[in-house]
Order: sequence, then C-alpha cells, then structure tokens
Amino acid sequence: MSKQEQVGATAPLTGTVLAVQANFYQVQLQGEQRKSAEQLLCTRRSRLKKLGQQVMVGDQVIVEEPDWLGKRGAIANILPRHSQLSRPPIANVNQILLMFALAEPKLDPQQLTRFLVTAEQTHLPIILCFNKRDLTSYTTQRAWRDHMKQWGYDPILISLQTGVGLKALERPLRQSTTVISGLSGVGKSSLINHFIPDINLRVGQVSERWGQGRHTTRHIELFELTSGGFLADTPGFNQPSLETILPTQLGHCFPEIRQRLSQSQCQFKDCQHIDEPNCAVRGDWERYPYYLNLLAEVTEEHAKRQMMAASEARTKRKSGKRGQVQDEPKLETKRYRRPSRRQLQQNLQNIDFEHLEHLSS
Repeated sequence: MSKQEQVGATAPLTGTVLAVQANFYQVQLQGEQRKSAEQLLCTRRSRLKKLGQQVMVGDQVIVEEPDWLGKRGAIANILPRHSQLSRPPIANVNQILLMFALAEPKLDPQQLTRFLVTAEQTHLPIILCFNKRDLTSYTTQRAWRDHMKQWGYDPILISLQTGVGLKALERPLRQSTTVISGLSGVGKSSLINHFIPDINLRVGQVSERWGQGRHTTRHIELFELTSGGFLADTPGFNQPSLETILPTQLGHCFPEIRQRLSQSQCQFKDCQHIDEPNCAVRGDWERYPYYLNLLAEVTEEHAKRQMMAASEARTKRKSGKRGQVQDEPKLETKRYRRPSRRQLQQNLQNIDFEHLEHLSS
C-alpha cells in the first residue's frame, strides 16, 4: 500500500458534492486527499436516509471506505451548512450571480424585478450582470446602469462575444461558491465555458419566434474555477416562484423600501405601504407599481395556502371501491376515542366506593 493510500485509509476524507444524480453523488476531495483521487463516485449511508438527512450539491461531506482503483466511496456524514437554498436545491452558497441579457431576449424590468425579489429573499449578496452589451448602444447601456443604481444595484455589463467586462466579473467570483441564475438563453452556460474551458457545456440559442432561450441545463452542478471557488449552473426558468414569500416580507426584498425605512419609519409596524396613513414608503418611485403587483400576487397566494391548510385540517381523503378519491369530514377524536383500561378500572372503583357509602348510611 502506498503512503497516500495509508493516509487515506486512516484519516477521514472530506470533500464537496459537485453533482447529484439518482442515488449517486460526485464528490471532489479536498487538500492533500486529491492526490489519491480527485473525485469519487459515492453512495449515501442508510443511516443518513433514516435520519432524513438529504445530501445536496455544495455539501461538505465525510467519505468512508474509499476505493481508489474504482474511484468510489460512501458518504458517512454531512458537515454543518452555512447556507441552504430550496430553489435551486444547493448548500453552502456565498452569493448569487443574477444574469440577464440587454438584448435577445429583451430585458423586461418587471421580470427582472421578480428575479431580484426572489434573490433578495435568500439574504445572500447579489451580483447583477448584464450580458450582450455588444448588441446595444452606449446610450442604452448607460440608461440601464442608471436605472439599476436607482433600484439599489451596481450592475456589471459584459459581452461574452467580445470579452468586454469579463475581468471585472471574475474578481468577485474568486474563492466563493456562486450560483448563477437567470432566464434561459442569456449566456449562463457560455459564461462557465469561458471561465472553465474544459467543461464545454451545451449552449442553447434564443428562439426567433418566442424571443426566449431554450433550456440547456438539466440539473445543478458545481464547476471549480482555476482561481478558486465554484460556479453552480442551474436550469433556467422564466417565472421564479414567490410562494414562500409572506406579504409582510415582500417590502424587505426591495432596496428602495429598505432605504426609505432607514430614514423614516411608517406609523404602523405591519404597514404594507398601500394606503395606510403616515406611510414612509408610498410615493413616486419607479418600482412602486411593480411592488403593488407583486404584493397582490403574494397576498392571494398566501390566502390560498391558508384556505387549503384549513380545508385539510377539517377533511380527509378516502378511496372508494372503484378507485375514486373523495374528501370526507374528519370525526372529532375526543368523542369517539375508546377509554383506556386504566380509566375503566378507576370508574369501577369509584362506583364501588359510592355504593358502600350508600349501604352504610
């Protein structure tokens, strides 16, 4: 046995989960352990499954029983996470790179606001990047930059076609785990191909008919940068969900609202900034109509979830003889619960005691 194999057999192996497919996990080893085998294809210990511990992309894990020839192992434990996202499901992310295109597909302010609100909900730092600056004029680029500064963001304008702005984007990516999010067709996979040429991800084209990109990324995967850190490519989506945001939380996802509340407070703590008196937020600012639209949507979704929860608490689903599923009202358990043997014995003792007292009198 070589010296490296002896070290690997005695010391615990730690690594980062790069990808998850079915019940297998691609783990990249850390430090000196990478000399034995850079990556291992691992399974998960049944103990983790019984405890309900899900292994996610980005997890720091401990690997046991490595097979250096077959490059296989077993994940025995998951180290504590410092962050966790549900959509996309990924752990230990340091920041979000929100990527849009200035053209092809056309940049929509309301759609961009929706993505920004979803990213703000994670409480992670946001890097806003606009690609395809080569397809727009300098006037258009400056107008979008000014708009974003009013919104509270300082965007980085790049062109993957000409290479302009890529050095400015590379600096904040070093030594961090960055998840890339945005519409399909804006250049997320092309950006990873630029920073990590050996990956050669499949790149999709923008549909001329619909003006939108086609999905090329099917699952989440981490790619290591040569300068340190990881990039996480995620499947593109056109409408990020706001179902986990409460109406009272929406205002904190707008930098403009946070700035106004830092200067002056509303009269009511639960102010939703609609028509309440002495509101410090309501006013003539650019994204206020977008806030009202999203607030109406979030409020409606929250009311639906409450109604569904109340309905599920009152009813139960029952399958009929022909496979038909129908809802039936739940019975109150207190009325139809059978008394325990201990309770029956106590009742009998009380009855005998009362009977003896009656005879003695």
